[in-house]
Amino acid sequence: MSAGLLEARGARAVRVGPVSARLHLRMLGAVLVAAALLVVVVAVDLSRGSAQLGLGDVVGVLTGGGEAGARFVVTELRLPRTATGAAVGALLGLSGALLQAFARNPLASPDILGVDRGAAAGALLVILAATALPAAAGPLQAVGVPVAAGAGALATAGLIYALAWRRGVEGARLVLIGIGIAAALQGLISFMLIGARLEWAAEAVRYLSGSLSGRGYEQVAQAGLALAVLLPVALVLGHRLDALVLGDDSARALGVGLQRSQLAVLLVSVAAAAAAVVASGPIGFVALLVPQVALRLAGSAARGRPPVLLSALLGSALVVAADCVGRTGLFFALSNEVPVGVVTSVIGAPYLMWLLVRRARGRTV
Repeated sequence: MSAGLLEARGARAVRVGPVSARLHLRMLGAVLVAAALLVVVVAVDLSRGSAQLGLGDVVGVLTGGGEAGARFVVTELRLPRTATGAAVGALLGLSGALLQAFARNPLASPDILGVDRGAAAGALLVILAATALPAAAGPLQAVGVPVAAGAGALATAGLIYALAWRRGVEGARLVLIGIGIAAALQGLISFMLIGARLEWAAEAVRYLSGSLSGRGYEQVAQAGLALAVLLPVALVLGHRLDALVLGDDSARALGVGLQRSQLAVLLVSVAAAAAAVVASGPIGFVALLVPQVALRLAGSAARGRPPVLLSALLGSALVVAADCVGRTGLFFALSNEVPVGVVTSVIGAPYLMWLLVRRARGRTV
């Protein structure tokens, strides 16, 4: 088996026997930097809290050593929450990258289009039912919430796609219809909360705030399994994404089955958003922000669409960092914990306003 390397426009063509691929050095560098950033953020998050630990203690525990007290704090109290946040952030980054490539619009994300609200509305309905029926709470929470969230997200995405279809899907029309449906779903969620008993509504509001508080290894397994299934599928769809961003006519000319490709991309994106909502509730602006950051870091190597793997890594780092800020009270003069969804909204809202201003002025984003 032989291998050869050929340079071409900032990339290297790697050939191993009959198989060849192009390795973009800038993309590889951005992925390695994002992975290193994620490792640092995770280590810092595991070290901070009411029981302060050194980074050396955290590394020792994660490598199988460390004192008994440090092992308990890291593995039992903090690691499930941090791992859930990392998986949820990766799912949101993956979902946003796929949706923005699908719609060819940087405003397309599960939170802007209302896909996460559809998932939240379905999950909320089951949560309220479980609270009202304590005897059936276990099965409803374990099975009903994921199924209802997935059904709600899929129904929302299907409705948006059907209403936006006019001999094809145009990005601006998709976003406008999504914003309208998101507003309607938010009204539905408010209606359910108003009609619920106070103690039931309090439980639902905690879920809707987008919080990682109290997350355990069950949520790690759920979100991790979804990520393990969906990320490889999204990477395989990469060549179709490259064609989709060129436009419908160009994609057809390249021999890409347009409808099948769009459906596959949409289904994977919706599934990722629904899995994130099940694990943590809706966390806003991550899926909107990180794909555009990833696109700029990758430059021309991204081929005009947000890179999936880089978006997933940056999403993980952002959610873990935001949860660390909210959990430890960093930058907030509050004694209580701030949900991660609130922190990401504080970060993402100014970006959304900047993005809207840029597009209103007709500039390329």
